[in-house]
Amino acid sequence: MLKDILENGKCFKLVCGAGNEDELEVEKLVRLYSSAGCKFFDLSAKPEIVDAAKRGLQGREGYLCVSVGIKGDPHIRKAQINYEKCSNCLKCEEICPQRAISYSKVKLSRCIGCGRCFSVCTHGAISFVEENKPLEEVLPPLIEKGIDCIEFHVMNKENSEIYEKWDYINSVFNGILSICTARANLSDNKMIERIKKMTANRPAYSTIIQADGFPMSGGRDDFKTTLQAVATAEIVQNTKLPVYIMLSGGTNSKTAELSKLCSINYNGIAIGTYARKIVEKYIERKDFPTNEYIFDEALKIAKNLVQTV
Repeated sequence: MLKDILENGKCFKLVCGAGNEDELEVEKLVRLYSSAGCKFFDLSAKPEIVDAAKRGLQGREGYLCVSVGIKGDPHIRKAQINYEKCSNCLKCEEICPQRAISYSKVKLSRCIGCGRCFSVCTHGAISFVEENKPLEEVLPPLIEKGIDCIEFHVMNKENSEIYEKWDYINSVFNGILSICTARANLSDNKMIERIKKMTANRPAYSTIIQADGFPMSGGRDDFKTTLQAVATAEIVQNTKLPVYIMLSGGTNSKTAELSKLCSINYNGIAIGTYARKIVEKYIERKDFPTNEYIFDEALKIAKNLVQTV
């Protein structure tokens, strides 16, 4: 069971990307990382993506989590380009970690809303459009398919929408829930106040608090990149609430080491950008995973990362 993996304190969660709707990539990632020992997968809240993940598992043990958010959550937005302003400099294409931009065109299924393209565009050509469908429309078909966890991203200051949607999620799903929160838009006290209110009526150890340092920022493998995730986890740990603690946002192969140095008693580490990046050149090949040599080379890399947790 998922609770057993969390209580063991060695839970590695592969974040395929809340906005990643590329079915083939998700299937490949799940196949690779489940072969490497990962048993927990974070997915876009789309039935076809859940199906792709199940195909990737190929009968192996695995638990599927879908991510949903509120208005303003970067995980549910997609980049768009104003071609009247675009200079075709290709900086956005070069920096995109998902290869979602090609010849100044955005492949929406691959865009995860990270905002890196926006940060390098000097012509103001990039903006975002949100995909914020009602949960009453999104969740029932996913629950019917069989999912093990729902993750709710609550990083904004707005409270009313958060509590309204949280109440709905609790009313339709009785499994483990995950609250993904960060400090960027909230003071530490406000963040903890929100967590306490959201978990007040939940059974003990039925909720994961995903401490998101810098969302979608784990491209580099150093201590500084993962520092904020560890700091956020420490704030949650100090509350002594009966919840599971999962580190994310800037996480990499150094996260577990730094957490242990800082005496963080985590239950798991969620790794997305970095986990995808280190196997990218294999995953994108047309002969993956039919080429046994290529698959095995990627598997060595994935295993090394999973074992760091």
